Amino acid sequence: MRIVSWNIRAGGGNRVSGILAQLLEWQPDVIGLAEFRATSASQWLAAELTAAGYCSQLSSINAKLPAKNALLLASKKPLQLIAAPKMPKNRERWLLARVATRPGLSLGMMHIPNHTTPALKYPFMAALLKMVDAWQLGPGLLIGDSNCSNRDLDEENPLGPGFHREHDWIISMGQRGWADAFRHLHGNRREYSWYSHRNNGFRLDQAFCSPQLVPAITGFRHAWGLNPEQPDRREGLSDHAALIIDLENKRPC
Repeated sequence: MRIVSWNIRAGGGNRVSGILAQLLEWQPDVIGLAEFRATSASQWLAAELTAAGYCSQLSSINAKLPAKNALLLASKKPLQLIAAPKMPKNRERWLLARVATRPGLSLGMMHIPNHTTPALKYPFMAALLKMVDAWQLGPGLLIGDSNCSNRDLDEENPLGPGFHREHDWIISMGQRGWADAFRHLHGNRREYSWYSHRNNGFRLDQAFCSPQLVPAITGFRHAWGLNPEQPDRREGLSDHAALIIDLENKRPC
């Protein structure tokens, strides 16, 4: 099973046709999009994904605030919205669903707020740690834009001690047995999924696998979407790279 997670930047805008083409080229079974919105561009993308076979969809959009960032899960396999004790309460930036695999996969799509809103960011991070401490939902995958990084490995030029809480959160997830899929397969390799305006690279997008799911990880890569009209531009379709994770169907999902 292949899962793609991608922050598509501000609802996709006039890039949505390219985003759709790139998603279909990657051939995922499940798609998770951050910065999905209730705008016409995002809604067109959702409709086109339905037409392409991703008929089971869940979104966290706020129809009264169409330009507000939210999430979309789109799947060829049935999705069921579920809940977990202690999970984050930010309704636009968190979706938890059961994917109808055998056994079922509990998939949490996240978009943690950035450092400019600490009153939202740090409670969200704390809730995720409490949730995994109480986890009883079998094989689980938490994926998306975490706006967090390991400063020793995931920052091209580390920002320093002011961001220690983000670093500590990444470490804490691993200490709880939830493996960073990229690190599990690639060790200390350096890759970046987002670049600042000063072209400083960060790996802000992650996939954490529960202990039961770790043996199923067979592939993980970052992929920058290709815009045919700007083939040499890294950020032609989004300012984030997508995450592509492959799980072996026989173990455990």
